[in-house]
Amino acid sequence: MKVWEMPWFERPGARLKKKGASALSDAELLAIVLGRGSRQENAIDLSCRVLKDCNLHKLAALSLVELESAFGDDVKAMRMCAMFELFRRTNRLSRHGFSAQMTTAEDVYHYFVDELQEKKKEHFYALYLDTKNRVIAEELVSVGILNASLIHPREVFAPALKAHCQSVILVHNHPSGDCTPSKEDEEVTRLLRDAGELVGVSLLDHIVIANNGYLSMKEKGVLT
Repeated sequence: MKVWEMPWFERPGARLKKKGASALSDAELLAIVLGRGSRQENAIDLSCRVLKDCNLHKLAALSLVELESAFGDDVKAMRMCAMFELFRRTNRLSRHGFSAQMTTAEDVYHYFVDELQEKKKEHFYALYLDTKNRVIAEELVSVGILNASLIHPREVFAPALKAHCQSVILVHNHPSGDCTPSKEDEEVTRLLRDAGELVGVSLLDHIVIANNGYLSMKEKGVLT
């Protein structure tokens, strides 16, 4: 059955108008975003099938190619990709607005979680703060396996000096899903702590983000 063949009051759009978006199922909301299904199935059936194999959280982590395979349509895949990216940007803007001041490791986690949690490679960021721990700037330092031999202190502290920041917080993700720091993570942390002391910029913490949460190097005792 096509959506337009359904009684008008049962169609997702009509239900949304009457009861609000919160009254709709995930499949109905997804069907509205898709707009239409295919010759084989309507938008609701297509949404139900995709969500049966991959919930919304997992769906958000798929690449454009993987979304195209799931929905069988490049236009639908692009709509999904754009929708999830808008979610990430909206969440990040909201969290930045509520917590521009980094007072805890949890603040840093919420600042970066949407950006880093589903990355397939390690992304290493430096977050530059003023005297009140407010964010001045951030810098993507490297992409790939974190290794002390590949991270030069000037890549972290040249932007810090340019921004006239008081302190730095390091952040990177573990695509493996486990936020336990490696020996290389700890080595990089100590290297950059020592370099920061030489230029007068304090390294406050190094946060590792993964699917199972986050870990603070300071709380773990790596930074003293």
